[in-house]
Amino acid sequence: MKWNRVPLGPLQTNCYWIEKDQSVLLFDPGEEGARLVKHFEQQGLTVAAILLTHAHFDHIGAVDIVRERFNCPVYLHEKEKNWLTDASLNGSERFGLGKIVCKDGPSNILTKEQVMELEGITLNVLHTPGHSPGSVSFYCKELGIVIAGDTLFQQGIGRTDLYGGSMDVLMKSIHTKLLTLPEDTVVLSGHGNETTIGWEMEENPYLNGF
Repeated sequence: MKWNRVPLGPLQTNCYWIEKDQSVLLFDPGEEGARLVKHFEQQGLTVAAILLTHAHFDHIGAVDIVRERFNCPVYLHEKEKNWLTDASLNGSERFGLGKIVCKDGPSNILTKEQVMELEGITLNVLHTPGHSPGSVSFYCKELGIVIAGDTLFQQGIGRTDLYGGSMDVLMKSIHTKLLTLPEDTVVLSGHGNETTIGWEMEENPYLNGF
Protein backbone atom coordinates (compact mmCIF):
# COMPACT_ATOMS: atom_id res chain seq x y z
CA MET A 1 0.00 0.00 0.00
CA LYS A 2 1.29 3.45 -0.90
CA TRP A 3 0.15 7.03 -1.37
CA ASN A 4 0.72 9.35 -4.32
CA ARG A 5 0.28 13.05 -5.03
CA VAL A 6 -0.16 15.12 -8.18
CA PRO A 7 -0.97 18.86 -8.33
CA LEU A 8 -3.76 19.59 -10.81
CA GLY A 9 -5.37 22.57 -12.48
CA PRO A 10 -4.64 26.30 -12.45
CA LEU A 11 -4.47 26.44 -8.66
CA GLN A 12 -2.25 23.35 -8.49
CA THR A 13 -4.58 21.63 -6.06
CA ASN A 14 -3.07 18.47 -4.67
CA CYS A 15 -4.86 15.28 -5.67
CA TYR A 16 -3.90 12.22 -3.66
CA TRP A 17 -4.57 8.55 -3.96
CA ILE A 18 -3.93 5.50 -1.86
CA GLU A 19 -3.17 2.43 -3.91
CA LYS A 20 -3.55 -1.16 -2.75
CA ASP A 21 -3.84 -4.34 -4.82
CA GLN A 22 -4.62 -2.42 -8.04
CA SER A 23 -7.44 -0.50 -6.36
CA VAL A 24 -7.32 3.24 -5.72
CA LEU A 25 -9.00 5.55 -3.23
CA LEU A 26 -8.86 8.96 -4.90
CA PHE A 27 -8.94 12.19 -2.90
CA ASP A 28 -9.83 15.62 -4.30
CA PRO A 29 -9.52 15.18 -8.08
CA GLY A 30 -9.57 18.91 -8.76
CA GLU A 31 -8.92 19.05 -12.51
CA GLU A 32 -7.39 17.22 -15.48
CA GLY A 33 -9.72 14.25 -15.33
CA ALA A 34 -8.55 12.79 -18.64
CA ARG A 35 -4.97 12.81 -17.37
CA LEU A 36 -5.96 10.95 -14.24
CA VAL A 37 -8.00 8.36 -16.12
CA LYS A 38 -5.18 7.76 -18.59
CA HIS A 39 -2.68 7.24 -15.80
CA PHE A 40 -4.85 4.76 -13.92
CA GLU A 41 -5.69 2.83 -17.06
CA GLN A 42 -2.04 2.63 -18.10
CA GLN A 43 -1.12 1.32 -14.67
CA GLY A 44 -3.97 -1.20 -14.62
CA LEU A 45 -5.57 0.51 -11.64
CA THR A 46 -9.24 0.92 -10.82
CA VAL A 47 -10.63 3.85 -8.86
CA ALA A 48 -12.84 2.29 -6.22
CA ALA A 49 -14.02 5.53 -4.62
CA ILE A 50 -13.62 9.31 -4.72
CA LEU A 51 -13.36 10.98 -1.32
CA LEU A 52 -13.60 14.76 -1.02
CA THR A 53 -12.10 16.71 1.85
CA HIS A 54 -14.50 19.48 0.87
CA ALA A 55 -16.35 20.72 -2.19
CA HIS A 56 -14.63 23.93 -3.25
CA PHE A 57 -14.37 24.15 -7.03
CA ASP A 58 -10.63 23.50 -7.21
CA HIS A 59 -11.09 20.14 -5.51
CA ILE A 60 -13.97 18.76 -7.62
CA GLY A 61 -13.29 19.60 -11.28
CA ALA A 62 -12.44 16.05 -12.35
CA VAL A 63 -15.08 14.24 -10.31
CA ASP A 64 -17.47 13.63 -13.20
CA ILE A 65 -14.86 12.27 -15.61
CA VAL A 66 -13.42 9.85 -13.07
CA ARG A 67 -16.79 8.85 -11.65
CA GLU A 68 -18.21 8.07 -15.07
CA ARG A 69 -15.18 6.10 -16.22
CA PHE A 70 -14.92 3.90 -13.14
CA ASN A 71 -18.54 3.98 -11.95
CA CYS A 72 -17.35 4.72 -8.43
CA PRO A 73 -19.06 6.33 -5.44
CA VAL A 74 -18.28 9.87 -4.28
CA TYR A 75 -18.04 10.62 -0.56
CA LEU A 76 -18.69 14.11 0.83
CA HIS A 77 -19.81 15.56 4.17
CA GLU A 78 -23.51 16.27 4.53
CA LYS A 79 -22.94 19.99 5.17
CA GLU A 80 -21.73 20.37 1.59
CA LYS A 81 -23.97 17.85 -0.12
CA ASN A 82 -25.39 20.52 -2.46
CA TRP A 83 -22.08 22.16 -3.33
CA LEU A 84 -21.08 19.87 -6.19
CA THR A 85 -23.95 21.16 -8.32
CA ASP A 86 -24.04 24.79 -7.15
CA ALA A 87 -21.36 27.21 -8.40
CA SER A 88 -22.36 29.86 -5.88
CA LEU A 89 -21.69 27.50 -2.98
CA ASN A 90 -18.49 25.88 -4.28
CA GLY A 91 -16.97 29.26 -5.07
CA SER A 92 -16.31 28.92 -8.78
CA GLU A 93 -18.46 31.94 -9.65
CA ARG A 94 -16.32 34.16 -7.43
CA PHE A 95 -13.00 33.52 -9.18
CA GLY A 96 -13.97 34.15 -12.80
CA LEU A 97 -13.20 30.62 -13.96
CA GLY A 98 -16.70 29.88 -15.14
CA LYS A 99 -19.14 27.61 -13.39
CA ILE A 100 -17.40 24.46 -12.21
CA VAL A 101 -20.06 21.97 -11.20
CA CYS A 102 -20.76 18.25 -11.30
CA LYS A 103 -23.76 16.65 -12.94
CA ASP A 104 -24.83 15.01 -9.72
CA GLY A 105 -24.22 15.35 -6.02
CA PRO A 106 -22.35 12.86 -3.87
CA SER A 107 -23.58 9.29 -3.81
CA ASN A 108 -22.38 8.69 -0.25
CA ILE A 109 -22.99 11.28 2.47
CA LEU A 110 -20.68 11.47 5.48
CA THR A 111 -22.85 12.32 8.47
CA LYS A 112 -20.51 11.66 11.38
CA GLU A 113 -16.96 10.94 12.35
CA GLN A 114 -16.31 7.28 11.76
CA VAL A 115 -13.85 4.58 10.86
CA MET A 116 -14.28 3.46 7.26
CA GLU A 117 -12.78 0.46 5.53
CA LEU A 118 -12.70 0.63 1.75
CA GLU A 119 -10.80 -1.85 -0.40
CA GLY A 120 -8.92 -3.08 2.66
CA ILE A 121 -7.81 0.46 3.58
CA THR A 122 -8.85 1.83 6.97
CA LEU A 123 -9.55 5.54 7.27
CA ASN A 124 -10.56 7.61 10.27
CA VAL A 125 -12.91 10.35 9.09
CA LEU A 126 -12.40 13.53 11.13
CA HIS A 127 -14.79 16.46 10.79
CA THR A 128 -12.49 19.50 10.57
CA PRO A 129 -14.66 22.49 9.63
CA GLY A 130 -13.53 26.09 9.50
CA HIS A 131 -12.19 26.47 5.98
CA SER A 132 -15.62 25.26 4.96
CA PRO A 133 -18.47 23.79 7.02
CA GLY A 134 -18.14 20.27 5.64
CA SER A 135 -14.36 19.96 5.60
CA VAL A 136 -13.11 16.55 6.68
CA SER A 137 -9.67 15.04 7.10
CA PHE A 138 -8.90 11.40 6.37
CA TYR A 139 -6.39 9.77 8.72
CA CYS A 140 -4.74 6.53 7.64
CA LYS A 141 -2.87 5.16 10.65
CA GLU A 142 -1.23 2.36 8.68
CA LEU A 143 0.46 4.83 6.32
CA GLY A 144 0.96 7.49 8.99
CA ILE A 145 -0.76 10.18 6.93
CA VAL A 146 -3.68 12.57 7.25
CA ILE A 147 -5.22 14.01 4.08
CA ALA A 148 -6.24 17.38 5.48
CA GLY A 149 -7.53 19.31 2.48
CA ASP A 150 -7.28 23.06 3.04
CA THR A 151 -7.42 22.89 6.83
CA LEU A 152 -3.70 22.86 7.61
CA PHE A 153 -0.70 23.69 5.43
CA GLN A 154 3.05 23.74 5.86
CA GLN A 155 3.44 26.80 8.10
CA GLY A 156 -0.05 27.94 7.20
CA ILE A 157 -3.76 27.37 7.73
CA GLY A 158 -6.80 27.43 5.48
CA ARG A 159 -8.47 30.68 4.49
CA THR A 160 -11.76 31.43 6.22
CA ASP A 161 -13.17 34.26 4.10
CA LEU A 162 -15.18 32.01 1.79
CA TYR A 163 -18.79 30.96 2.30
CA GLY A 164 -19.26 29.14 5.60
CA GLY A 165 -15.71 29.77 6.81
CA SER A 166 -14.81 30.61 10.40
CA MET A 167 -11.40 31.28 11.95
CA ASP A 168 -12.54 30.25 15.43
CA VAL A 169 -13.97 26.99 14.13
CA LEU A 170 -10.88 26.31 12.02
CA MET A 171 -8.49 26.79 14.94
CA LYS A 172 -10.60 24.53 17.11
CA SER A 173 -10.58 21.84 14.41
CA ILE A 174 -6.80 22.00 14.04
CA HIS A 175 -6.11 21.87 17.76
CA THR A 176 -8.68 19.26 18.76
CA LYS A 177 -8.61 16.98 15.72
CA LEU A 178 -5.27 17.29 13.92
CA LEU A 179 -2.74 18.24 16.58
CA THR A 180 -3.89 15.29 18.68
CA LEU A 181 -2.59 12.86 16.05
CA PRO A 182 0.91 11.36 16.49
CA GLU A 183 3.56 14.01 15.89
CA ASP A 184 5.20 12.01 13.10
CA THR A 185 1.94 11.92 11.11
CA VAL A 186 2.53 13.31 7.63
CA VAL A 187 0.05 16.04 6.73
CA LEU A 188 -1.01 15.94 3.08
CA SER A 189 -2.45 19.37 2.36
CA GLY A 190 -4.62 20.64 -0.45
CA HIS A 191 -1.83 22.87 -1.75
CA GLY A 192 1.93 22.89 -1.36
CA ASN A 193 4.29 20.40 0.23
CA GLU A 194 3.64 17.81 2.87
CA THR A 195 4.58 18.50 6.48
CA THR A 196 4.19 16.74 9.83
CA ILE A 197 2.02 17.36 12.86
CA GLY A 198 5.08 17.79 15.06
CA TRP A 199 6.68 20.34 12.73
CA GLU A 200 3.52 22.45 12.62
CA MET A 201 3.16 22.34 16.39
CA GLU A 202 6.61 23.93 16.67
CA GLU A 203 6.96 26.06 13.56
CA ASN A 204 3.53 27.13 12.33
CA PRO A 205 3.16 30.84 13.23
CA TYR A 206 -0.63 30.62 13.19
CA LEU A 207 -0.68 27.93 15.87
CA ASN A 208 1.98 28.99 18.33
CA GLY A 209 0.48 30.68 21.34
CA PHE A 210 -3.14 29.96 20.40
